[in-house]
Amino acid sequence: MRAQSRAVAVLGPTNTGKTHYAIERMLAHRTGVIGLPLRLLAREVYDRIRVLRGPDCVALVTGEERIVPDRTQYWVCTVEAMPLEIGADFVAIDEIQLCNDPDRGHVFTDRLLSARGLHETLFMGSDTMRPAIAALVPGVQFQRRERMSQLSYTGSKKLSRMPARAAIVGFSVENVYAIAELIRRQKGGCAVVMGALSPRTRNAQVELYQNGDVDYLVATDAIGMGLNLDIKHVAFSATRKFDGRRMRPLGPDELAQIAGRAGRYQNDGSFGVTGEASPLPDEVVEAIENHTFQPVRKLQWRNSKLEFGTPERLVASLELQTHNDWLSRARDADDLVALKTLLALPETRDRLRDVRDLRLLWDICRVPDFRSISAAEHAGLLGRVFDFLQGQGRIDPDWLARNIQRIDRTDGDIDALSKRLAYIRTWTYIAQRKGWVDDEKHWREATRAVEDRLSDALHARLTQRFVDRRTSVLLRRLKQKESLVAEVNDKGEVTVEGELIGRLEGFRFRQDKTASADEAKTLRQASLAALTPLFHLRADKFYNAADTEFDFTEQGGLMWGDSAIGKLVKGDDPLRPQVHAFVDDEAGPDVADNVSRRLQHFIDRKIAALFEPLLNMSRDETLSGMARGVAFQMVEAMGVIAREQIATDIKALDQEARGMLRKHGVRFGQYTIFLPLLLKPAPTRLRLVLRSLADGLDEFPESPPPGLVTIPYIREVPAAHYLMAGYRPAGARAIRIDMLERLADLLRATDSRVGFEATPDMLSITGTTLEQFADLMEGLGYKAEKATRAKAKPEAPLVADLAVSADETDTVAAEPSEADSPAPEAPAEEALEVFFTFTWAPRPRRDVRPERKPQEARSTDARPQEGRRSGKPKGGKPNAGKPNGGKGKDRKPEQTRDFTANPPRKPERIDPDNPFAAALKGLKLKG
Repeated sequence: MRAQSRAVAVLGPTNTGKTHYAIERMLAHRTGVIGLPLRLLAREVYDRIRVLRGPDCVALVTGEERIVPDRTQYWVCTVEAMPLEIGADFVAIDEIQLCNDPDRGHVFTDRLLSARGLHETLFMGSDTMRPAIAALVPGVQFQRRERMSQLSYTGSKKLSRMPARAAIVGFSVENVYAIAELIRRQKGGCAVVMGALSPRTRNAQVELYQNGDVDYLVATDAIGMGLNLDIKHVAFSATRKFDGRRMRPLGPDELAQIAGRAGRYQNDGSFGVTGEASPLPDEVVEAIENHTFQPVRKLQWRNSKLEFGTPERLVASLELQTHNDWLSRARDADDLVALKTLLALPETRDRLRDVRDLRLLWDICRVPDFRSISAAEHAGLLGRVFDFLQGQGRIDPDWLARNIQRIDRTDGDIDALSKRLAYIRTWTYIAQRKGWVDDEKHWREATRAVEDRLSDALHARLTQRFVDRRTSVLLRRLKQKESLVAEVNDKGEVTVEGELIGRLEGFRFRQDKTASADEAKTLRQASLAALTPLFHLRADKFYNAADTEFDFTEQGGLMWGDSAIGKLVKGDDPLRPQVHAFVDDEAGPDVADNVSRRLQHFIDRKIAALFEPLLNMSRDETLSGMARGVAFQMVEAMGVIAREQIATDIKALDQEARGMLRKHGVRFGQYTIFLPLLLKPAPTRLRLVLRSLADGLDEFPESPPPGLVTIPYIREVPAAHYLMAGYRPAGARAIRIDMLERLADLLRATDSRVGFEATPDMLSITGTTLEQFADLMEGLGYKAEKATRAKAKPEAPLVADLAVSADETDTVAAEPSEADSPAPEAPAEEALEVFFTFTWAPRPRRDVRPERKPQEARSTDARPQEGRRSGKPKGGKPNAGKPNGGKGKDRKPEQTRDFTANPPRKPERIDPDNPFAAALKGLKLKG
């Protein structure tokens, strides 16, 4: 049957369909074996055949993976793992030019010389192998396959100008990571493919590239080994690499193998250099473009007919030289180095009792050094495995479990995960060896599960570090000129194609600040394209929103929900402020006009609603004369004005004019003229904002919390601010003006000449303690004299005594009875209470001119208005508190204190402005 076997060499450049042809030929036979150069490529071919023929008839055998169904017909393997003893009808070896590889070439050469199918043998690779194959394989037939697309050289390109669907090739892990980081910053990200990756990680990374999540691939020369990817351009970041022994330049055929990944099927491709790589020489470019290379003259070879009689004979057979002109003895591989290291150990020599032990030792030495730490450490691990297998026949499961458990961790960075993956590959390889462990299925599944977890974690770290999905997706959509659709969630977060690009605050876009400078440019470009229709939809929704969705802040901002939409600016009329809308220029003038118009409508209606009494008064054409003048001043003051500012005008009002103003809600208080409805919290907030705008303040005063009768008086804050807030400073606190007028009504009923004490009503109205009330009264122009007295006994309370105890915890001591006190005792100390006596004693006003009449002085004085034309407080002497009593400079001081000669006072006229006028009148009639 061997005589009937046909050997065919299918040679040619990349992208000629050689691997595809080999799969077709293998499936045309009943059984077949195909050897591939990489575990990654083996997995790819295995998946293709599974789809074509089902999983039950195809096996995957690599150093770390072994999937062998019971009815296997087709074997997909790495070249090292090919089962040559099964006698398959078809045998194929891909990338046969690797016979020239310094490290693995002897394995490929051995397959070239000895691996044959019963009916057909296929060698696929570069045309440089034609002379060697013709010399070493008798009767071989050659098929020349031409490339299906053109490959052209484009010179040097910067990474920033790298075209999409490009692969950038580096020859070290450090170089690959550095390039990938630059690509992420400038292009949004890239996929990373290296030979050391597990198939699971590699497939996940390739999927990122193939499905368009990223447009760039950064890889080692592993992509040159048959990986079929959608690559249009290949760029070399270097043209030299470390081959395990030294740095050397890549040959034209090696460069062509990698460059040939560009332009798959009938799509043309290109190649070039980037970064610090020098431009390729013209002769190299011509050779790559025309696929003309120097033929391979020497193949790496190692004797495969080993002698296991003694350790020395085994080593000698491995070091045997060849006399074939086409073959060259390969340098010592890792397995031979490990064998020599272990044979040099006496404890190992002592355990070699027969040929079986030596064969076992050689099999163990063939475990690859995936960890690449050092030859000595790798040999130490192999020696430990040999001890178990030679002594116990199986590897100790506890020892194996501990080693696997140490690796089974998914924390750490890319380097840590890559290192663990290399470690687990060693244990996966060991678990795949038949007869080395108990419960082979368990350990194969266990090591595979750990590898999968580490692979997924490594893929996640690679993606996290080297892929900015947001920038990548947006760039792809922009280049494809597809319409971008922006979405905004309840938090204002804007997403385009599912990627967060920033926040929309009203009609201003706030770009995501986590983006780098390069990413920010892309985000801005994408946001402009995606937000334009969104701005118009949002403007329509805004224009049709109810006024309840809007509000203004105490600093003049205009809000739509939680978003700042604009701000108030000073207008020609304090009650007619203008609006400045916060709208990005990119939204367009139509959106800006609609937003401004809607905000203006809102604030106009808000002022009309909250200041309705004031605006009605300003439009009342029945007001004339002095009443109209007072109304005009009230409008200018926004409903709150100190009486002393318009005392003359108020005095000039007749009762009819006052009545007309009262119809509009004007209250004529002793201290303030105001509209009570405008003292509510909402109008107060608005008044402070409007007044601050009119006065051109940089920082607006805030309105006090609702419901407070008094607030602290901060002297650095102008008194006018307190008045606009509805308060009047008095001492260390400011009192709300409506409550101050109620207090003034109570003070009218007191005798400020002889003095009076605070009543519970006074304290209740002001919401203060006795000490605070005394300070407030002093701020209003009264003198507060503090004193103490014995606290009244509970059984005989004094109705008129309204003082507040200085120490409420003190109790009045009870007098002891005779029965309880057989002997006389010292009298108990009486409890004391503090009280204040208040008398009218205003300070002289600096702005009062001496020549003014007493009536005028009274009208502008800060003391309470008693409602009498004489201008004195109730119960006091006329013009009390004025210098010299107001009667002349020659009046003697002691005469001012003689009140016995005064004639009886006339009945007082009830002040019509007092809200308690009716009650007071009833009290007078009752008296």
